[in-house]
Amino acid sequence: MLRFSRRADQDQVKAASRSMQVALAPGAAAIAQPSRLPTLAATAATVAVLYFASEVFLPLAIAILLTFALAPLVSRLRRAGLPRSVAVLGTVATAFLFLSVFSAVLAVQVSEVAQNLPTYQYNIIEKIRVLKEAGAESQIFERLSRVVERITTEISRPKPETALSPQPEPEPKPLLVEIFSPERPIETLRNIIDPLLGPLATTGLVIVVVIFMLFEREDLRDRFIRLVGYGDLHRTTEALQDAGARVGQYLLMQLVVNIAYGIPLAIGLWLLGIPNAVLWGMLAIVLRFVPYIGPVIAASLPLFLAFAAAPGWALLVWTAALFIVLELVSNNVVEPWLYGSRTGLSPLAIIVAAIFWAWLWGPVGLVLSTPLTVCLVVLGRHVPQFEFLEILLGNEPVLNPKERLYQRLLAGDPDEATDNAEEMLEEKYLIEFYDTVAIPALLLAERDRVRGALAEPQVAQIAQSARTLVSNLEEIASEEEEEEEEEGFGEETGDGDEQYDLPLGDGKSVLCIGGRGDLDDVTASMLAQVIRVQGAEVASASHRDLKPGAIRGLPFAGRNAILVSFLDQDSLRHARFIVRRLKRIAPMSRIGIVLWHEDGASRTELVEELQADFVVSAIAESVREALSEELARPLKAVRAKIAPRHHLRKRKTSAEKASPSGQNTG
Repeated sequence: MLRFSRRADQDQVKAASRSMQVALAPGAAAIAQPSRLPTLAATAATVAVLYFASEVFLPLAIAILLTFALAPLVSRLRRAGLPRSVAVLGTVATAFLFLSVFSAVLAVQVSEVAQNLPTYQYNIIEKIRVLKEAGAESQIFERLSRVVERITTEISRPKPETALSPQPEPEPKPLLVEIFSPERPIETLRNIIDPLLGPLATTGLVIVVVIFMLFEREDLRDRFIRLVGYGDLHRTTEALQDAGARVGQYLLMQLVVNIAYGIPLAIGLWLLGIPNAVLWGMLAIVLRFVPYIGPVIAASLPLFLAFAAAPGWALLVWTAALFIVLELVSNNVVEPWLYGSRTGLSPLAIIVAAIFWAWLWGPVGLVLSTPLTVCLVVLGRHVPQFEFLEILLGNEPVLNPKERLYQRLLAGDPDEATDNAEEMLEEKYLIEFYDTVAIPALLLAERDRVRGALAEPQVAQIAQSARTLVSNLEEIASEEEEEEEEEGFGEETGDGDEQYDLPLGDGKSVLCIGGRGDLDDVTASMLAQVIRVQGAEVASASHRDLKPGAIRGLPFAGRNAILVSFLDQDSLRHARFIVRRLKRIAPMSRIGIVLWHEDGASRTELVEELQADFVVSAIAESVREALSEELARPLKAVRAKIAPRHHLRKRKTSAEKASPSGQNTG
């Protein structure tokens, strides 16, 4: 009975282990992951609701964004000692009074432009005539006009109808008579008020919602936390603060940037003599809220007016120069100084968001596209179900530098890998780039090779791309070598980190060799390049040169140190044989083994086992040991463990042969 129960327990343990193996299988892991279909379905349903119920959600979205923008002002007034009601009502009244005055001035300016347009007709016709005369030699305008006339004639030509049988003559149609009656005053008033009723009602609704949201901001925040994040107050609070800071700061700073652009534009256009200069400055303030497209529209209208208002071309040229100067100053000086790129959106995401919100809510959605998309990115950053929003729309890199470099090497694109490396080398030294990015990327490749994810052609392609990268960075290595000769590497860092303070290598000679594969050869080349920066004479060799038939052809003479590089951590036995072989051929050189791994832990305990002079795991340690003044350790004699058994077996075999019966005479 006891034996049966033990067997049953063993069967249960085996079954549990089998189920654990199945659960850890790649396919099972993929199945165990939560499906994204509910999230995608919820997103599609939300988009549909926003589209079909735009009359409800559009004023609400405007009110929420205005609340984000006005909340910091209300908080400052509250900290100044004003009551909540005074702070809220005063802020909202000031904001909407400014918007009302702005809209009124804009409407007056538009009406003036509409009245003055007929006066520009002569200038427009005259300039078109000049352009037509300028293109008379090539007859471009004539050809275009002929094509347009032919297309218009073909479109307006009636379709011929073939009569199958004689038709009777058509009866004369009666004349239509339209009776006009004078409109009543009430109907006239209704025709004026009806178009304005909708915008006025929407504006009033937005004002009321903003006031109540500012009054009950803390209560709304608590309700939102209780609804979606009661189990994780820290994450929900952080998300709300992040969204409020990003959206509010973006709206206020963008308004400041637009005003700093629109006022000089209006003054410049007024000095140039452009009619209604105030209108174009105000339109620029509004249209620059629309990403990328808004500044183009804001510039096109004054340029057309400059084309039409003056008979010559000088006004058009000066107006274009004014826009170019203001755009350069705004994009390169004002915007980085005020807020930079703190929205967290990539440029492509801004364009796609503008297209999406314009399709969803029209021109108003185009203006609100950036702040609304910022809210989506914040949602994806703090809510795991919507993480794909941050990945698609955010400007943060989704791959860390080592993964990005490995992907470029795997794709066989050393040029882009070099471009990325040069960007990082503007702030880092070569040794730091190799230590934190390049060698960890090769470690990722080595792990994929060990587990069978990479075929031999892929490994060869990665190695070739990495070698191209190293050779492309040779110029940067030469520049650092010149800096090293002038001031010293340690003095150039200046960041208080002594990790990369390396000794000078004047008068030293080092040989770097790859351990077992092509990727090891690349790490040896990187190591040799860094040692050369320190002023030492260095050479590198391939792992193929360590074979018994080729090892004696390596340049061992005069080498202070010989470094053998391994990415594979299971190469200790091979490293032991290489150390003994090198010790016999170059007994005066210090033999070092470099076992690369990411944690940077020292492996000095392997020195005795491998009989090497040093065993290191990071590039800075490798350089220090290679340029050290220490002497090489002599090779210790290894006690033979197999030989005694071998001689005993030989004696036993000879005794059996000497015995007549073939038995042990022992």
